[in-house]
Amino acid sequence: MVRPNERDAAEEIGIRALGFLASDPERLGRFFELTGLSPADIRAAAADPAFWLAVLEHLASDESLLLAFAAHEGLDPVAVERARLRLAPDRHEGLREG
Repeated sequence: MVRPNERDAAEEIGIRALGFLASDPERLGRFFELTGLSPADIRAAAADPAFWLAVLEHLASDESLLLAFAAHEGLDPVAVERARLRLAPDRHEGLREG
């Protein structure tokens, strides 16, 4: 089970990831295109915890984007993946996290 503080930390990485995407119109446009969201949808979508998972899954689907985000934020890419796993509803409880 994911503890609340782990979930909060994972969502914080999602928030930072959305900021990273929003800092570049091309990246943000691609996110909207692939998710089917629009700028008008963001506020409502952000209230749904699954939204932050979708943001991190978007990063995870493109290694160069993931690496650029991690470098921009001074994060280990593995930390981004751990955050994604913490937000995933079907998280594998047996997965070791270091």
